[in-house]
Amino acid sequence: MKQFTRREALKLTAAGGLVAGGSLAMPGIVRAASYPTRPINVIVPFATGGYNDRLSRAFAPYLEKELGQPLVIINKPGAGTQLGHTYALQQPNDGYTILCTSASPYIPLTVLLQQAPYKNEDFWMINLPSRDYTLAATSSDSSIKDFKQVIDMLKKDPSSLSIGVQPASADYANMVLTMQAVGIDPTKLRVVTYDGGGPARNATAGAQVDVGFVGGEGFIPLKTKIKPLAIYAAETVSWFPEAPLISASGIKTDMVEGSQRGWAVSAKLKAEAPDVYKTIENAVSKASQDPKAVEALKLQDLATTWYGPEASNKAFLDNAAKMARYVDLLKS
Repeated sequence: MKQFTRREALKLTAAGGLVAGGSLAMPGIVRAASYPTRPINVIVPFATGGYNDRLSRAFAPYLEKELGQPLVIINKPGAGTQLGHTYALQQPNDGYTILCTSASPYIPLTVLLQQAPYKNEDFWMINLPSRDYTLAATSSDSSIKDFKQVIDMLKKDPSSLSIGVQPASADYANMVLTMQAVGIDPTKLRVVTYDGGGPARNATAGAQVDVGFVGGEGFIPLKTKIKPLAIYAAETVSWFPEAPLISASGIKTDMVEGSQRGWAVSAKLKAEAPDVYKTIENAVSKASQDPKAVEALKLQDLATTWYGPEASNKAFLDNAAKMARYVDLLKS
């Protein structure tokens, strides 16, 4: 067998020839160059109509442009996202399965409360552009003026106000942590629970409850119908700048970040097919920063901010660790 020099090998490669006895890096280059060759499935572990479903469909045309293949949106709701997340991990690690999900709080919740057959570390976040925070709010017609008034009323009589919240959620944990921080017994509160953030927001805007503790992003279409009292974020939130920070009320409380939504793959894909993974990461990055994509998604109140894998994974795992710290609150 003829032994090729490096220069001869490069010439053959450029001409489409086959390199014998060549570089170990060649198989990886070939795989990257040939991916993708068919449609890519996007698994959304929620029913149609929710934030992740809308994000996946609105972002798809721009990601398709970068990948050169169509995206097929597959909704796999069930068991608090466990069904969809498990299904995604069961697929081959070949780059033809991507997740569009609320990584936090749902992955940690299913791990902590439902004995899910996976770990937080089994997922790799490409980008989590949507960072939601708990918003304490009341109806726009309410006589409640600010969060301090809420706390003062509850201190005098914990049952004086009805509180709407979704159980086993970051919002519930934040509500309880706040009450504990100011010396109010959470078990004496008049709490009304809802099966999801949407019903809890509608109940707040419609004055069916006095105060709601719910993810703030979902309140954006209801801005004219609510009065923001306190948002559980460290800094002013760009998409709701008029919402006072919880720290402005003078309350020192720990807090759990709400939904962290966006794009992810299995950690095994990144480890076993780094060239394919890099193609997906670059495509998500370019699409996220495409001015047309930014403008189109902004009109639908959807986020495209490019944080990148390192920042997204750190935010996800940090919040998962905090949720594990307060697992007893979530169980209650």
